[in-house]
Amino acid sequence: MQDIQSHMDYRNIDIDQVGVKGIRYPITVLDKDMGSQQTVAKINMYVDLPRYYKGTHMSRFVEILNEHSRRISLQNFSQILQEMKDRLNAENAHMEITFPYFVKKAAPVTGSEGLMEYKCTFKGSLRRRSDLVIMLRVPICTLCPCSKEISDYGAHNQRGEVRLQVRFKKFVWIEDLIGLVEESASCDVYSVLKREDEKYVTERAYNHPMFVEDIVREIAVKLNQDNNITWFAVESENFESIHNHNAYAYVEKRKNEQSA
Repeated sequence: MQDIQSHMDYRNIDIDQVGVKGIRYPITVLDKDMGSQQTVAKINMYVDLPRYYKGTHMSRFVEILNEHSRRISLQNFSQILQEMKDRLNAENAHMEITFPYFVKKAAPVTGSEGLMEYKCTFKGSLRRRSDLVIMLRVPICTLCPCSKEISDYGAHNQRGEVRLQVRFKKFVWIEDLIGLVEESASCDVYSVLKREDEKYVTERAYNHPMFVEDIVREIAVKLNQDNNITWFAVESENFESIHNHNAYAYVEKRKNEQSA
């Protein structure tokens, strides 16, 4: 049959990214405690398209996924990108995999266990060299230092979210990145809390008041000390409980720079 995609295009315009978006696909992710975890990802896959081709072969993206059925991970991410380049005659390949990741977490006093969901993304590209970024969304609790200082009693607190991105030299565990973020907040967020746990969480947050500025700086200090991390970007956003706006802070650092 005639290959329309390989026909010449005469508009003389390169396309930076062309491909497929929103593929729902089962994947296996390494789990630090359990060995592996089954989850369902939303996958985007793109390649570049030179000006002299009319189109790319969309079915080949899905074929490559099927050949790696359930075996998509950080370990073979670059291999999949290379196959995309080879099979689609491309100079550049890009893939984004977004999935829910679940961690069993015990309440701080009673030890009651529940599953916490964290939204994760692996984002990679392959040009002359490969590039891979891990992105995480981690829910946190914060308590306002200003509110605590000026109030006769109490202080306003709220849930927030940290969005962390890192580049790294060698494999890094999702759980370790989550733990680093949660240690930098006023308190963790839990899925199951008994009364004794609620007392602990409330008092811990009160004793560790944090602005969004404090949170991004605390995380930046820890990442600066980790020689495995080569670049990071960290955002902290509070879903304010008494204001009609959210509080926000952002830090980005390439590790060969002198300051965070």
